[in-house]
Amino acid sequence: MSIRNNWTFQEIQEIYNKPLLELMYEAASVHRQYNQTGEVQVCTLLSVKTGGCTEDCAYCPQAARYNTGLKAHKLMDVNEVLTKANEAKESGSTRFCMGAAWREVRDNRDFDRVLEMVKEVNKIGLEVCCTMGMLTEDQAQKLKEAGLYAYNHNLDTSEEHYEKIITTRTYEERLHTIGNVRAAGISVCSGGIIGMGETDEARIGMIYTLATLPEHPESVPVNALVAVEGTPLEDMKRVSVFEMVRMIATVRIVMPKTMVRLSAGRLDMPVAEQALCFMAGANSIFAGDKLLTTPNPSFSDDMAMFNLLGLKPREAFKKEAIEKLVTS
Repeated sequence: MSIRNNWTFQEIQEIYNKPLLELMYEAASVHRQYNQTGEVQVCTLLSVKTGGCTEDCAYCPQAARYNTGLKAHKLMDVNEVLTKANEAKESGSTRFCMGAAWREVRDNRDFDRVLEMVKEVNKIGLEVCCTMGMLTEDQAQKLKEAGLYAYNHNLDTSEEHYEKIITTRTYEERLHTIGNVRAAGISVCSGGIIGMGETDEARIGMIYTLATLPEHPESVPVNALVAVEGTPLEDMKRVSVFEMVRMIATVRIVMPKTMVRLSAGRLDMPVAEQALCFMAGANSIFAGDKLLTTPNPSFSDDMAMFNLLGLKPREAFKKEAIEKLVTS
C-alpha cells in the first residue's frame, strides 16, 4: 500500500463502513507495514495559560463565556514549565506539549516568554510541541528557530459540521494556520473530536480533509468528547470504544505513517478498550493526570498498562534518527 494524498470521500467512506473486525485487521496490517508495533509515543500536555479564551468552542471549558467553574491563570513562569517538563521526561514522556487558551498568538511579551519556554524544554531532549491558536507564518518561523518540533491545531470536525461547534473562527482559518506551520518546517499535529453530535459522514469528512492535504499531518489526535458541565455539549453521551476504533483504524489506513494519538476520553476507557485502539493502529497517547483541564490517567496507570500489553515508549526524535541513518 502506497502513501496517497488523492483519496476520494467515497473511498474513505467505504473503508470506514467495513465490518469492524475486517477494518481492524486491515488497519493492523497497514500499521505493521509502516510502523514498529508495540511502540507508543508518550506525550505530556501542560496548560501554560488557562481559561479566559474569547472563542465559543462548544466543547471547551476554557471559553470565558461558559460557566464551568474553571479557575483561570495567566501564563506560567519559564522555570515552572521547565520543572514540569523535567518531571514528564523522568516519567517517560518524549514529547512535551504546551497549551495556551488564546484565540491567536500575538507578538508581545507573552510570546517572547513562550519562545524562551520552547528553547529551555528543547535543551533537555524532549520533542517540544505547542497549541496556542492561530499562528502567522512569521510567528511559526520564530517558534521553529527557538526549537519547536511540532504545532497542534485541530480541525475538530468536518467543514460541514464545524459551524455547529464553533462560530468565532472559520474552518479556512484553521487550515491557513496548518499551512503556516508546514511552511516553517514544523511537524503538523491535527485531528479532532468525536461525540459532538456529528454524523458518520462528518467524521469521514474530517479524515478526508486531513488525508488530502499536500502532506499528511505527522500526528492525528483522535479525541472522544469529555462532556464538561457548563458547556453547550454538557449533556452529550460518551462515544463507544467501537466508534473510537473505527475512527482510529480508518485514519491508520489512509495515513499509514502518521502517529495516531488516542487522546481525550481515555480515563473512562478500561485497559481492554484501549488495547483495541492500539490493535487498530493507535501509537501515541497523552500521559499525566490532566489533559489541559480535563482528567487523564496517571503515568503509573499508563506504565502498568504498557507492561500488561507489552508496549514500550517511542524514543524522541526517532524520525530524524532514522533519516540520518539512511543518508549516512
